[in-house]
Amino acid sequence: MITTALIDHTLAAIPDRTVGLLGDLFLDRYLDIDPARDEPSVETGLTAYQVVGVRSYPGALGTVLNNLAALGVGRIVPVSAIGDDGEGYELRQALAAVPAVDAAGVFAAPGRRTPTYTKPMYGDKELNRLDIKNRTPTPAAVEDRVLELLDAVWPRVDALIVLDQVSEEDCGVVTARVRDRLAELGGRDPGKFVLADSRERIGRFRNVCVKPNEAEAERMDIPMVSSADPYTQIRRHVGGTVFLTNGAAGIYLADDPAAVNAKRIPAYPVSGPIDVCGAGDSCSAGITCAMMAGATHEQAAAFGNLVASITIQQIGVTGTASPEQVRARWREVSAERGRQPPERSQGSGG
Repeated sequence: MITTALIDHTLAAIPDRTVGLLGDLFLDRYLDIDPARDEPSVETGLTAYQVVGVRSYPGALGTVLNNLAALGVGRIVPVSAIGDDGEGYELRQALAAVPAVDAAGVFAAPGRRTPTYTKPMYGDKELNRLDIKNRTPTPAAVEDRVLELLDAVWPRVDALIVLDQVSEEDCGVVTARVRDRLAELGGRDPGKFVLADSRERIGRFRNVCVKPNEAEAERMDIPMVSSADPYTQIRRHVGGTVFLTNGAAGIYLADDPAAVNAKRIPAYPVSGPIDVCGAGDSCSAGITCAMMAGATHEQAAAFGNLVASITIQQIGVTGTASPEQVRARWREVSAERGRQPPERSQGSGG
């Protein structure tokens, strides 16, 4: 399905490509706590944890951004609204540290907070996460600015990745108005690759490709009106190719509206412990890079699986994959297949 030549071509092509990103940028903030420094609070008598380090990274849409940068994409153009607050300052610092990012489309929205996942790390143990999100509807003025930036970015990008991270209805960047504009742009320019990912509303996108996981697809309220499998019916519903990720089973690809059954693109086997945090985002980055380089949907799905099989082996971090790691992983996969009987060479995993 993919070959060494295809991998080399993809990795050689993407430094000349521009990817647009649209959606919810979060700040991922890690607080490193030293258990040996615990001390009692004079005021409450409770243990006061002592933070000895603070690490900040772009999260949510920023995780996709990190993966695109690691793979070597030449220019990354995010469109997002954040707050005019301390978390927003930290997020801008973190974005500035990522190569190839043009953050001109990231703007401060009055009255909004910068969405933040704060993760206290008590030694090696992660304590309860602290979330900051906007839980009120996104103001019309903010939507207007997002739409203006989307229209400006659209002709400049080779592909667009959309991430709807906020669970609350119309409280993030990707509101109903924004989805309507995406459907309009996708219908007008079907040759541009657009990949949408959404925790709660994947079935509301139109005229773009979508990447739900199994649980997200099950939450879609789509009437099943034929004998075709669910993945193919989702494809007919949204009007674009479906890359449905399903863990070790790989990706179910529905790219033909006339087909009855989706194709399964197997995952690549891994051994040892895994950490699936961010695996979907790395898969999205891999799929998009391959599509920009001229791959077929099947090849792009397989390349996305390959990238994800690298990141899930990075324990305790939201992993990324460099070109060198992609090539090394492909050599490993190729060697493993050479040692296996033919019927096992397409085994799923990762």
